[in-house]
Amino acid sequence: MGTLNDMEKATPATNTRGIVLLISDLLSIADWPARAKEAGLTTIATHFITQSRFEHHKMSHLVDFIASKEGQHFQKNCLDLGIQIEHETHAMSDLLPRSHFKGAPDMFRMDKEGRRNPDFNFCAHSEAALSIICENAVSYAQDLMPTTRRYFFWIDDGCPMCHCRQCRIYSDSDQALMLENTMAQALRRHVDPAATLAHLAYLNTLPPPTQVKPDPGVFLEFAPFRRSWSHPLSQREARREQGLLTHGQHLELLDANLQLFGKESAQVLEYWLDVSLFSGHKQPPRKLPWNKEIFRDDVKTYHDHGVRHITSFGAFMDAQYIQLHGEPPLREYGAGLLAL
Repeated sequence: MGTLNDMEKATPATNTRGIVLLISDLLSIADWPARAKEAGLTTIATHFITQSRFEHHKMSHLVDFIASKEGQHFQKNCLDLGIQIEHETHAMSDLLPRSHFKGAPDMFRMDKEGRRNPDFNFCAHSEAALSIICENAVSYAQDLMPTTRRYFFWIDDGCPMCHCRQCRIYSDSDQALMLENTMAQALRRHVDPAATLAHLAYLNTLPPPTQVKPDPGVFLEFAPFRRSWSHPLSQREARREQGLLTHGQHLELLDANLQLFGKESAQVLEYWLDVSLFSGHKQPPRKLPWNKEIFRDDVKTYHDHGVRHITSFGAFMDAQYIQLHGEPPLREYGAGLLAL
């Protein structure tokens, strides 16, 4: 088997080889860009989570980090090492501040009982809501400009969409894409004519849109959060637990999304390295249940389906994790993405 440098010189199996890290991870381990480079990764994405989905202002935390001394050091190290920077997080509560609800409840989602709610997401047929969301997206994009020109402003985490008279005939995926098309146009008009924006296929938006077509500036990001990591995706009958989709059903949804959005720009967002997930999102971090064989089999499966951009959450992969459990399997991860 060749060295990592040998594999880097060859045509890589995966174009984007990424990891998504919390701000706390980047503050805890200052040499993350060097670690990513040594592992053969191309991209680090910043992320922010809160203890409650009712907490907001995630975007401002990312902006504050990027503007800080530590954030500037992180960016310079990435630039020097050729590591791309992106920013991925659920942003809707920041893009449409909940404080608008009192004066304009029609901008917010209606539940199945006919009540407007300020808790999650937005009304996809409110021109006022779309206008405010796009205005704030443009503002945050100017402060959080990715080096890849790929933007990730996700809707609220697995939360329901609008059931007003106009929206309820559209699926959650269709409503999300309505906004994403509009937001991508705003980013291209006001920030970067080559900007692209992710459509996150995840939980309630895992099925592809059926009534709305993506604009050229929107690409697919497929996140199979409810799969089993104890079995490879190629075991089509496997599932994490009863009631959830089988691996075969996940792959069918992946193919359906790829048919709509195209394969060239599509990205998979996985959880192989997500210490926070396997720790129940609580500290201290548990040891990652890493399985090299399952991981390599999954990469081949994604490759066979035409996906060439792959990243994984690596949340809680910090100094405390290394102190408790030793070095994470970052080099095995990078090597598996470089060459099948």
